[in-house]
Amino acid sequence: MALRPYKTLIKRADDSFIINKSRFIGYGCPCETEEEALAFLQEIRTKHKDATHNCYAYIIGTNMGVMRYSDDGEPGGTAGMPIIEVMKARGVTNCAVVVTRYFGGVLLGAGGLVRAYSQGAAAALNACGVGVMHPTARYLMEIPYPMLNRMDHFLKGEPVIVEDKDYTDKISYTLIVRCADEEGFLSRVTDMSEGRVEPLRVEEMYLPWPEEDA
Repeated sequence: MALRPYKTLIKRADDSFIINKSRFIGYGCPCETEEEALAFLQEIRTKHKDATHNCYAYIIGTNMGVMRYSDDGEPGGTAGMPIIEVMKARGVTNCAVVVTRYFGGVLLGAGGLVRAYSQGAAAALNACGVGVMHPTARYLMEIPYPMLNRMDHFLKGEPVIVEDKDYTDKISYTLIVRCADEEGFLSRVTDMSEGRVEPLRVEEMYLPWPEEDA
């Protein structure tokens, strides 16, 4: 099955705030498997074993096929569900969020808890940053030296990243291009080189691309 783009967290990060004397800490982490998500959860639980609650949610799979959450002792529906709803609203997957609470002695009520844990999830996502992972192909391409300036000028206008350039008896490029841009790029390379250059596709993987290019 062909790979398709998905949104996830760019990096692991956290943020905290206080509501009515209760301290909330929102943690987020990119995770590609359920095992990674559970390991992240256990790490936060261990770090904050003295916390009142470590509520969490995680979504795994490019189709968001695995969704799990827990209120960790908070009243049902006031913690884990708000966390995962924020994640779903942002459209992220392959990531986990843990919101840790240190109780400050003032009850927040069900509505207050929902708002607090929603805020904790949003704080975690904002701290981590959300990026788009695109199916991306790596190409190798060789050209003769007389074509160097022309090729470099051509590539500056193309939706590709020049990952590496090697000078031997020929000039070898390693290029990164989103799968969605492959067909057009290959057609333009053929036209520009009059059929003398044929990039070789060597790998397909997920890579983050700037949101404005998505």
